[in-house]
Amino acid sequence: MTGDQRHPEAHGAGLSTRLNWLRAGVLGANDGIVSTAGLVVGVAGATDSHTALLASGLAGLLAGALSMASGEYVSVSTQRDSEQAALAQERRELAEEPAYELAELTGLLEQRGIAAGLAREVAEQLTARDALAAHARVELGIDPEQIVNPWHAAWASCVSFTVGALLPLLAIVLPPVSLRVPVTVVAVLCALVLTGWAGARLGGSPVGRSVLRNVAGGGLAMAVTYLAGSLLGAAGV
Repeated sequence: MTGDQRHPEAHGAGLSTRLNWLRAGVLGANDGIVSTAGLVVGVAGATDSHTALLASGLAGLLAGALSMASGEYVSVSTQRDSEQAALAQERRELAEEPAYELAELTGLLEQRGIAAGLAREVAEQLTARDALAAHARVELGIDPEQIVNPWHAAWASCVSFTVGALLPLLAIVLPPVSLRVPVTVVAVLCALVLTGWAGARLGGSPVGRSVLRNVAGGGLAMAVTYLAGSLLGAAGV
C-alpha cells in the first residue's frame, strides 16, 4: 500500500494503557466467574434451595465486586501518590538546579545510546519544550499525561467482576434442579475458554496453554467446592 493509503498505527503510552485496562478487565471477569462459580456450585452440592443459591450467589457477587473495587482503588491510589510525589520533587529540582538537571538528562540520553553531542542537543530541545515531561519520561518512566485514576480502576474492576459473576449466578438459579450443576459447569468452562483466549491474545502468550490453565483452575475450584458442599449436605450441617 502507498503511504497515503495506510491506516495510522497506535503507538505510545495510550496504546499500552488501553491494553492494560483490557487485560485488567479480562482478569476481573475471570475472577468473578471462578469465585462465584465455586461458591454457588458448593452451595448446590449441599442444598437444592433456590433461595439459598440466589442469596449465596448475590452475596458472593457483591462482596467480590466491592472487594475488587476497594483493593484496586487503594493500590492505584498508592501508585498515583508515588507518581505525583516524584513529579513534585522533579519540579522542585528543575526550579532550583536547572543546569544540573539538564546535564542529568543529557547523561540519561547518552546511556540510551545517543552520542554525547547529539544527546546534549536533544536534552536542550526537550527541556525548552517541556522540561518536566522530558525528565518524567526519561528519568522516572512516568508520562504526566497518563497518571492513573484510582476511581476509574475501581469502577473497571467492579464492573468486570460483576459481569463475570453474573454468568454462574444465572446458570445456577435459572435451570431446573436436575440441570443446575451441569449447566453451570458447562457455561463456566466455556466462559473460561473465552477469557483464557482473550487474556493470551492481549498478553501475547500461547493461547492453548492459557486456555488449559484457565479451564483446569476453574474446573478444580468447582470440583473441590461441590465435593465440600456435598459432604456438608450429607452430614446435615
